Amino acid sequence: MVCTAHPTGAIENVTLTYLAIILLLASTAVCAAFTAVVGKITRRVGFVARPTEDRYHRSVIAIGGGIAIVATILVFLIAGLLTARFIIEPGRLKGLEPTVTVYNTHFLGKAGQLIVMLVCIAVLFVTGLIDDIKRLGPFTKLVIQFAVALVAAGLADIRVEMFIHNTLITSLLSAVWIVLVINILNFLDNMDGAAAGIAVIVAAILFTAAALSGQVFVGALAILFIGTLLGFLIFNFPPAKIFMGDAGSLPLGFLLAVLTIRTTYYHQAQSGPWYPVLIPLISMAVPLYDFLSVTFLRIKQGKSPLVGDTQHFSHRLRKLGLTDTQTVLTLYLATLCTGVGAIFLYQVNLAGAVLIFIQTVMVLSIIAILETTTSAKIYPPEAE
Repeated sequence: MVCTAHPTGAIENVTLTYLAIILLLASTAVCAAFTAVVGKITRRVGFVARPTEDRYHRSVIAIGGGIAIVATILVFLIAGLLTARFIIEPGRLKGLEPTVTVYNTHFLGKAGQLIVMLVCIAVLFVTGLIDDIKRLGPFTKLVIQFAVALVAAGLADIRVEMFIHNTLITSLLSAVWIVLVINILNFLDNMDGAAAGIAVIVAAILFTAAALSGQVFVGALAILFIGTLLGFLIFNFPPAKIFMGDAGSLPLGFLLAVLTIRTTYYHQAQSGPWYPVLIPLISMAVPLYDFLSVTFLRIKQGKSPLVGDTQHFSHRLRKLGLTDTQTVLTLYLATLCTGVGAIFLYQVNLAGAVLIFIQTVMVLSIIAILETTTSAKIYPPEAE
């Protein structure tokens, strides 16, 4: 993908490196603290996920993780805006290097777009929270997702170019991609630690791409995303003490889509290879495969593709005899196998890009073999 954001220079400044480390540690700590508090409150008020036939868990689990995740992200983004506007811009912070001031000015120039993003996150959070409480219909959620995606593409310039210069077409393509990524992450939230861990891996790959392109603020958003999810994973890794729910998966899917779009993979002025634009697809190959395969199976069985069940790749691994921890680590490793290859798309020639594509297909083929091995046992699906 080619994005409309422009790189601001190589991320080599020591000050920026320190700030990145601080942001990662701070967001991890804040989200961990929020998750611990929210977990206690939600269990006390009965906001929990109870075992049902279309879910694999067999115990009562708190479901307010999305509240802690979104609260952390909003706190840091709003704090960043306020700091940039009322502290750094007036020069109240002494001793800052000139590059920080330059980046701050550029950041404030994008403040309007960031505010639109915050509104989109809030809308998706409220939608997900209502769904967690009383189950909205899948069509209603899909309509809201498309509305949010179109607003983000039109008002916040979150659009892919794909070498297309028609704004209407790129806005529609972007909206479809955003909704797709939202639902991919929502589908991944089917087992302890799966969605959060895989999202961390994909975001880390996108951060690497942003750093190589010199995109400071896209990189900072990726670090905030990673740190927040690491804090949540402390309580969500098997055995999970809390789930994120749709209140977490919908906003997180939106943010992950934003990262894939706003990261610059190709610079026309440099006349480099075009295939780094495939980085998002390669890095998300495993979750995308799970999404497409489960959707196909549900449609084949005459079911709605948006209604949950236990036919995901993670559930198939469990039926092979793996524990929850082994299952989620297998998912992480499969995602890393494709993701590491995606990073090298910047450095290889056409032959190297073809080999990376073949490697990705081979990883997905291993997954398909595992699914074929267990297919006789799981179709039609039965609750565990």
